[in-house]
Amino acid sequence: MMHTNLFVFDIETVPDIDVLPQLTGETAPDPEAGRKMLEDYHLEITSGRNGFPRQPFHKVVAISFLRATIQRDGDTEMYEIEELRSGGELTSEEKDLVNGFFAYCGKLYPRLVSFNGRGFDLPVLKYRAMKHGVSARWLHQASNKWENYTARYAPHWHCDLAEVLSDYGASARTKMNEVCAALDLPGKTGVDGSKVSDMYDNGEIDGIRRYCETDVLNTYLLYLRHALHTGMTDHDGYNHAINLTVGWLEERAGDIPAYQEFLNAWKQSSGGSFNVL
Repeated sequence: MMHTNLFVFDIETVPDIDVLPQLTGETAPDPEAGRKMLEDYHLEITSGRNGFPRQPFHKVVAISFLRATIQRDGDTEMYEIEELRSGGELTSEEKDLVNGFFAYCGKLYPRLVSFNGRGFDLPVLKYRAMKHGVSARWLHQASNKWENYTARYAPHWHCDLAEVLSDYGASARTKMNEVCAALDLPGKTGVDGSKVSDMYDNGEIDGIRRYCETDVLNTYLLYLRHALHTGMTDHDGYNHAINLTVGWLEERAGDIPAYQEFLNAWKQSSGGSFNVL
């Protein structure tokens, strides 16, 4: 299948403490205590190795994405940013966010791009979709055994950069922020994932969404560099995509401080060239 869109996505979550009565027989007196109880449960079942909740126990509070069109000249691709935003509204319930993600992608049939999306984001979204009765038939339909969204080694369908850049675990897996630092890209700006629960408790949903969008931007920039390295695009195509992205952000930075902060960090990390190669 010749995909005509890239769909670069990321999610933000908080631990789902509503599961505690069913999971442990306990009820949390407040969100902070509930998260500690869920952490303690995971520490117990992993013999103290990992207190991070497993995928079914995350509540989705933001889904952000960047959509870019794919244009082709022979075997060479070019990418043009069309939109960058978060799904739903500030008041959207989780079910609406999850349903919107699967419904939108079901219309586009895009090439999915993520960083650890196969290990975390998509499993969380699938568990939450099952919780809320959301169908996603498109995700599970197979073109053939090797070319489909669920095939691990099919990066033209879902390019999980955490997997691809580590040769599917043959080399060390790195964090996105580490790869960005190595490639002179901005990486995380302002907020990190450890703050999301507190922001959610304080009703700072817009801040969470903007943070998630900048993670999507970093993922897109990494993908462009990967596409150049693998020959999917050439230097002209890469530079064109970078310039379009810079222009797109500059047009909106006056209204969205997180975008201006990202541009400032990008300019500093790349020595003012925005990594045009």
